[in-house]
Amino acid sequence: MADPTPVLDDLRAESDELDRLVAELGPEQWRLPTPAPGWTVAHQIAHLAWTDHSSVLAVTDRGAFAREVEKALSAPGDFVDNGAEEGAAKPPAQLLADWRAGRRALDEALRAAPAGARFPWYGPPMAAASMATARLMETWAHGLDVADALGTVLPPTDRLRHIVRLGVRTRDFAFGVHGLPTPFEEFRVELISPSGESWTYGPEDATDRVTGPALDFCLLVTQRAHRADLALRAEGPDADRWLDVAQAFAGPPGAGRPPKGPQGRADAQGRADAKGRADAKGRADAKGPRGSGA
Repeated sequence: MADPTPVLDDLRAESDELDRLVAELGPEQWRLPTPAPGWTVAHQIAHLAWTDHSSVLAVTDRGAFAREVEKALSAPGDFVDNGAEEGAAKPPAQLLADWRAGRRALDEALRAAPAGARFPWYGPPMAAASMATARLMETWAHGLDVADALGTVLPPTDRLRHIVRLGVRTRDFAFGVHGLPTPFEEFRVELISPSGESWTYGPEDATDRVTGPALDFCLLVTQRAHRADLALRAEGPDADRWLDVAQAFAGPPGAGRPPKGPQGRADAQGRADAKGRADAKGRADAKGPRGSGA
């Protein structure tokens, strides 16, 4: 069984990074539209808070969680949006406090969970490590939407390894949810991490292969970017089909994001480069004449 501690630590770090991005926002910024149609920055954080609350119930109160599932089944097309709408209507300070409290409660519940325990969910039951991985994926993906609304970039980190692993493991689910036959053979997946490491999955001699940046793979499986805008390469017809349907999240396939084209990718990279230069300059200025450690 997987030790959930590493992914829980990374989930906490990912959440803290997004928290720093929104902690000082003014009321107008909370109302900024994000790439998700109809969702503001407040909706994105409210959705994370709502899902954390559901996760806590799944871990600590199965009866209460079962009642939440019943609500979802009674309004399958609306319950996610309804939860986000309810939270987004709160004053920003209250929404932020609720999100922080829910994150803390979930972290404590998963760390205290018995080894090998599995918890109910809207899909198949999940172990502590799997639930934390799903929460990290959502936090990262919705954080991208918030950053986009604010005109900034959240630099990718090697915490993406958890999302990559989830994206690889959900290959068969992605085919199935699109009504496609599941490939019989494993794929080879070779990705380059943000720090330059090589992350590999599957047999080396596999006929079907996917290669490229780990960031692009994560953008694809969370449907935060169109395949046409990503530097992913597929070899073999099944791998090629996978890149058209991949998703690491439960539920029906979404519409995804429209392609930006070459200029869109250039603009995004330009923002990332500018932020990196600004961050480096800020660190240098902060050190000042005391850079020697005096």
